[in-house]
Amino acid sequence: MRERTKNRNDKAMKESPSRREALKRIGATAAVAVGAGALATLRWDRHGQAREASSQRHAIKDFRVPPRTDLPTMAVAKRGTDPNSLTRAAIDALGGMSRFVAKGDVVTIKPNVGWDRSPMHAANTNPEVVASVVRACYEAGAKHVIVTDYSCNEVQRSFQRSGIWKAAYEAGAEVLLPAEHQFRTVAVGGTVLGEWPVLRPIIDADKVINVPIAKHHSLARFTGCMKNWYGLIGGRRNRLHQDINTSIADLAAFIRPTLTIIDAVRVLVRNGPQGGNIDDTREMNTVIATLDEIAGDTYACELIGENPERVGYLRLGQQRGIGTMNLKQVQIREV
Repeated sequence: MRERTKNRNDKAMKESPSRREALKRIGATAAVAVGAGALATLRWDRHGQAREASSQRHAIKDFRVPPRTDLPTMAVAKRGTDPNSLTRAAIDALGGMSRFVAKGDVVTIKPNVGWDRSPMHAANTNPEVVASVVRACYEAGAKHVIVTDYSCNEVQRSFQRSGIWKAAYEAGAEVLLPAEHQFRTVAVGGTVLGEWPVLRPIIDADKVINVPIAKHHSLARFTGCMKNWYGLIGGRRNRLHQDINTSIADLAAFIRPTLTIIDAVRVLVRNGPQGGNIDDTREMNTVIATLDEIAGDTYACELIGENPERVGYLRLGQQRGIGTMNLKQVQIREV
């Protein structure tokens, strides 16, 4: 299996997809997404909640790995400017990807691919960071790696212009664009979120890795680890903005990832989450790997100049026991 994965990666690296090929492949999936996605939206608009024909509701497992006292909770890599090297350094400082991914695992990686923006705009996760995580998973023995997100802008443009489709594909991942059949209704069990459609690749994975970008958010003040989970659900997501802090806390309590890797190579400090002006970005050349999403968000908030105490969902998440905002209680290793 390891040799077959290696051959797959070697072939992908040698046969980089052309723009025409990329658009063709994305378009084929997106055609389903557009038609089926519209139907899904209509179902939500009419009934207020998504419904499967089977009317079955499924639970989701806890994807976390056991803690280790000999390793830090968070690693911050900020020596150098190469996104791949920074990502590897952060992962290695937590014990390496083999601590999180076992041979034969199916791994789903959830970057932020929300917007039709280029990497220079810092609205989406850096594609090199995503590709580095994909390669690390295969090297640890993963059988299959999926990269997916439910974009806010048109999905094929977002995946293409962000550079994430090409980078993840070349690293050997399956890039999955959401369609109606790829969602399953589950009981989220939150204060705001009851039953909601969730991406099947998240539910069915053996391991889940959250790979957000740190950036400003006009409504929530900051978006990073916890807010990135908006992209795993379908339905009428605009309804969640009515109580955005509670909605984000609900999602973070629902999905407990194996590992979180925060891209702060280039951050968006103003006019987020969509951005669009390079002058609103700042190079930080930092990648954070963490087992505590709230601690990770607290650290990343400061990188974009935001006071974490003003971010309501961080306080709610801490109250729910998801993690801590007190970085003095977190073992952090800088590399």
